[in-house]
Amino acid sequence: MNSTVEKLWPELKWIKDNSLREKTARTWELALEKSVLTVDDLNRIPFTLLAGPDLKVTFMEHKRSVVHIARDAGNKINEMYHGQLPVNMDVLVSGAILCDVGKLLEYVLDENGNAVQGNYGKYIRHPFSGVSIAEDACIPPEVCHIIATHASEGDLVKRTTEATLVHHADFMTFLPFKNRLKI
Repeated sequence: MNSTVEKLWPELKWIKDNSLREKTARTWELALEKSVLTVDDLNRIPFTLLAGPDLKVTFMEHKRSVVHIARDAGNKINEMYHGQLPVNMDVLVSGAILCDVGKLLEYVLDENGNAVQGNYGKYIRHPFSGVSIAEDACIPPEVCHIIATHASEGDLVKRTTEATLVHHADFMTFLPFKNRLKI
């Protein structure tokens, strides 16, 4: 596993299946190879371009919060629902780590070093590019499903339990920045 990706994603150690952990890390390696963004950029740029210019939450702060929230929700469901709604924690964590990996192809930096949507991103949103990168790393379909359905594009299909958790973890940490009522 690439040490850069391992430092970027300490949560990879939560994935117990060695093969899935390696494939998840490899997906990030491939995305970084294809992207103009660096790890330093990911720790500096805002996590969304839709919340206005004053957003101080970085891409990686948001991404890591989504992983933690989804994992906590999955653990609680496994603990309290008596096996009636089983959550595959490895699939959940891998999907949460990978759900926005396609943004590395969607975003570019302008002449001032600010993240903006690039030409590629105008045509192919990150759920699609994310699945493409993940498939190159041999990510299994149940994780690709999470990547594909975590955003609004997924509203047209049935989501697995894991995909539903990642979707809600992502949106509950995005919508308040975009749509919050300010009194």
